[in-house]
Amino acid sequence: MIIIVVVVFDYVEKVDDFTELKAPWRDVIFDYYLNFVPYFINQFSSLFTFIAVIFFTSKMAMQTEIVAILSGGVSFRRLMWPYFVGASIIALLSVVLSLWVIPITQRKSMEFQSQYLKKNQVIMYEDHVYRQIEPGTFAYVRGYSPHLERVPFFALERFENSEMVETLNAASASFDEESGRWTAPRYVIYTRSEDGSLGYKQYRNLDTLINLDARELSEVKSLVKTMTIEEINDFLSQQRRKGSDNVFIIEVERHTRYSYPFSTFILTLIGVALSSRKVRGGMGMHIGLGITLCFSYIMLGRVFEQIAVSGSMTPWLGVWLPNIIYAIIAVIVYNKAPK
Repeated sequence: MIIIVVVVFDYVEKVDDFTELKAPWRDVIFDYYLNFVPYFINQFSSLFTFIAVIFFTSKMAMQTEIVAILSGGVSFRRLMWPYFVGASIIALLSVVLSLWVIPITQRKSMEFQSQYLKKNQVIMYEDHVYRQIEPGTFAYVRGYSPHLERVPFFALERFENSEMVETLNAASASFDEESGRWTAPRYVIYTRSEDGSLGYKQYRNLDTLINLDARELSEVKSLVKTMTIEEINDFLSQQRRKGSDNVFIIEVERHTRYSYPFSTFILTLIGVALSSRKVRGGMGMHIGLGITLCFSYIMLGRVFEQIAVSGSMTPWLGVWLPNIIYAIIAVIVYNKAPK
């Protein structure tokens, strides 16, 4: 039911773009929504599990079934086993989807969004790309076109002691994705001498190989969402060798793919411990408290992720901190649960 409501609201929001940009209905259904729904379900699977646990356990508590089970000699820990078996299945499925399946399906979804959604039409490739390709050497690429494999302007800058000592500028440069070579009919090299004066020389037929591939010309945050875990690890190692600022974004994405499935266990424990007690407010009290915890978990997760992406916090800590906080809450609630 929640998925249907989300899809309807998403369609209402984007129907103007679909109509104006003439998106084929087949692509809307199969390339966008068929990939959007699994992504959304997987992203919030732990929260859906949390609400389901609260609803089911509250109903048992209201009918005094929890009291009967505990009075029959079954320990609260034993009562938790079926819940954790179900949580394990959901978490394992979520891990498989997060690490391998969803990234592949997101590739078609990203292509569709870049073509038929106005605010995402530049999501695949940035107009201005400035990347560090090795310590002290930076590449600037403007207006890369993946279809033409050509850029209007390309520059290589070399720094020593925080001062630029040499720069190579080329107009209308071409890029071969297979070989990784950049070519241009004309280019200019500017060199700063020891006395601070700037000299330049013009050359023809640039043909150079640098440590920069087409993936790095795209918007990194969207790019890593389309990578499997093996591709993320390789890309992270490459960016670390270059000393790139994108390392924080990649590490946050990698840790997120493990932290969200793991939260299923924490939220399941909280859900059972909270809703196993029969209270005067009934099921509504439990569900209201559960929704409040859900929103606070989402808020904490988003806040700490942004802090980690900015480099103000260690990536693994920024991603896992909400789970750590809620694990402490889970232990406290579990100790106070009726046994």
